[in-house]
Amino acid sequence: MPTEDRILRNQLIPFLRGQGAHVDFASAVKDFPAEHFGTRPANCPHSAWELVQHIRFTLHDLVDFCTNPNYTEPNWPRDYWPAQPAPPGKEAWREAVAAVQQDIETFERLVGEPSSNLYAKIPWGDGQNLLREALLAGDHTSYHTGQIVLIRQLLGIWK
Repeated sequence: MPTEDRILRNQLIPFLRGQGAHVDFASAVKDFPAEHFGTRPANCPHSAWELVQHIRFTLHDLVDFCTNPNYTEPNWPRDYWPAQPAPPGKEAWREAVAAVQQDIETFERLVGEPSSNLYAKIPWGDGQNLLREALLAGDHTSYHTGQIVLIRQLLGIWK
């Protein structure tokens, strides 16, 4: 593997984890009080639950797009956002958080695997490649993770 390719892959993995200049997803949701999963602070359009579910769905959609030749595009925005501001219970929150972590790890494996071509067009796409999708996944997750932190700050439940 060329040195530049190895360097890029080694930079992508911490980026996908949210490491560096931003709070990572795991830290943002750690010990989030269940009574506030569905709370929308004043003038905030989303609750933490809505953001976690949106991150979960979008990450999974991106993984599916990168790996599934039978990929079907979901409906925007309906499929990407939950119908309710709160989860049906604590277990739904735990499952969603775990699913986000799992899909981040899947992206890490995809970009870390030397045999995966970061630059080749995804055959069922319209010009996208794995590099673009990994950058989109990291950027999107980081953006909404920041919103989760902001919600925690507004609710007075951030360290």
